[in-house]
Amino acid sequence: MIRTARLDDAEAIATLSGQLGYPATSEQIAGRLEAILNREGMGTFVAEVDGIVVGWIHMFGCERIESESSAEIGGLVVANGHRGAGVGAQLLAAGERWARGRGYDVVRVRSNVLREHAHRFYQREGYEPVKHQAVFLKTLAGPTL
Repeated sequence: MIRTARLDDAEAIATLSGQLGYPATSEQIAGRLEAILNREGMGTFVAEVDGIVVGWIHMFGCERIESESSAEIGGLVVANGHRGAGVGAQLLAAGERWARGRGYDVVRVRSNVLREHAHRFYQREGYEPVKHQAVFLKTLAGPTL
């Protein structure tokens, strides 16, 4: 079953995020999830099997000057032991429905170059690689002037 994420899914989402190499406490996830659930232009869905959350997807809209608007997959995780059973495809379909419902004709996903299984999954689902890029990060901390 695929449904919209709820705040009480934070612990399961944190566990799944850790399985993919993005460790976070359930409190950290709860704070992030609360902000996402209360923000326009974002959608988060979970997959349940026998009442247990076994996957999640986060979608958001992107407005860019240089290219057409698109939806982007912020994250997609399926639990160990449930991969290859169609859960990821169902979550992806829910994300794509969310995107279509908001007028987006394109969905983008970024995937670490090391995640070859994920690349094959996305390609099986009709996604095409379009470029390789470097990602840079700068932490903005401290007082602002």
